[in-house]
Amino acid sequence: MSQDIRVKKGLSIKLKGQAALTTAVADRSDFYAIKPTDFHGITPKLVVKAGDEVSVGDVVFFSKEDDRVKFTSPVAGIVKEVQRGAKRKVLAVIIEAKSEDSFKDFGAANPLDLDREAVLGKILESGSFAYVKQRPYDIVANPSDTPKAIFISSFDTAPLAPNYAYALKGKEDAFQAGINALSKLTEGNVYLGVNSSEATFFDKVEKATILRVSGKHPAGNVGTQISNVSPINQGERVWTLNPQGVAIIGELFLTGKYNPTKLVAIAGSKVNNPQYFSLKAGQNIQKVLAENTVTEGARVISGNVLTGTQITADDYLGFYDNLVTVLPEGDQNRFMGWLPFVGSGSIHSFSKTSFSWLAGNKTYDLNTSLNGEERALVVTGEFEKVVALDVYPLQLIKACMASDIEKMENLGIYEVIPEDFALVDYIDPSKTEAQVIIRNGLDLMIKEVG
Repeated sequence: MSQDIRVKKGLSIKLKGQAALTTAVADRSDFYAIKPTDFHGITPKLVVKAGDEVSVGDVVFFSKEDDRVKFTSPVAGIVKEVQRGAKRKVLAVIIEAKSEDSFKDFGAANPLDLDREAVLGKILESGSFAYVKQRPYDIVANPSDTPKAIFISSFDTAPLAPNYAYALKGKEDAFQAGINALSKLTEGNVYLGVNSSEATFFDKVEKATILRVSGKHPAGNVGTQISNVSPINQGERVWTLNPQGVAIIGELFLTGKYNPTKLVAIAGSKVNNPQYFSLKAGQNIQKVLAENTVTEGARVISGNVLTGTQITADDYLGFYDNLVTVLPEGDQNRFMGWLPFVGSGSIHSFSKTSFSWLAGNKTYDLNTSLNGEERALVVTGEFEKVVALDVYPLQLIKACMASDIEKMENLGIYEVIPEDFALVDYIDPSKTEAQVIIRNGLDLMIKEVG
């Protein structure tokens, strides 16, 4: 059974440096990091200290709010240090890797032969429950909840996004096992969004309702697909996962091992040979970047250019990220760039003045310049053109800024997360940080409503 979804709103941004469908061998990193900051809203309770030895799957910390939600080591090694910030906040647990991994055995099992509690218990014990996120609020899901549905988007329409069909080539059985496990966790459907213009193995996945999606970005965002199929009301919960997270859960059931290894695209115009590398969650990427990119005068982003996090060239891969983007730093001014039509052949803009809308297939070498600074300018009727959800984006942003909970609820705060407003950040001439505002609004809802 399948359902067609056509997304008419949005904006696709085509950048130079798309990763080729080839995989290079990456040297094993010396260090790996598990960062509590990757898991928004989680207050960690450490289980390890400097000098402790860990295997893959050993618990490093758990959530103070629910000790069933565990975060486990991606690698076998020795805990080198616990990095702390202000008020002794845990920023990262750094693990020095051994030459080879040893794995904690969680026991292989067919999820279709288990009941819900047994499936959930195995996922929680291994630490792979961290891949399960919850809407509303975009946080690690609460295992006590029973979601009304589970959504996975098998494709990504963000700039330079990885190809998940290629990334999971050879892991089809693991992905199916992951879907089988997830089908036990909800009384509703497991929905799998697929690209209607590309035939992949995702089209033949069982135990899932296929959503055939077409359109511009954000067609690949799971939130866009939820909005079209099962909008979220107050008190309802929907769980979401990335496709590689599904395969990691599936591999847990097939082998009994937690193995957070995934193909990560290293892309962008500052990358010499954009392609895929097999990396672990939290892996130090210094060696990969040093051999394949020009980092001088560049910005490194863990994630995509719209929603990713700026990191240094010797930093660590984010837990949820399947892409590292390297772009030119925006530290140069464009000559007479304030005039319309100047540089129209080399810039991309949502505005008609740049003529980029006439060259739909052109790729651009964009830098990180904001082309201006924050200003008191309100543009009406523009945000609605790129937000593909059934909400009033400008009014919702204002309600979040005013901390008006009642208006936030009426305007659809339960349906959105920051990534749904990424294109607003891109097109907004007033340079408003819409994603930050929405995140603050969601945090207020967690505190006041729960």
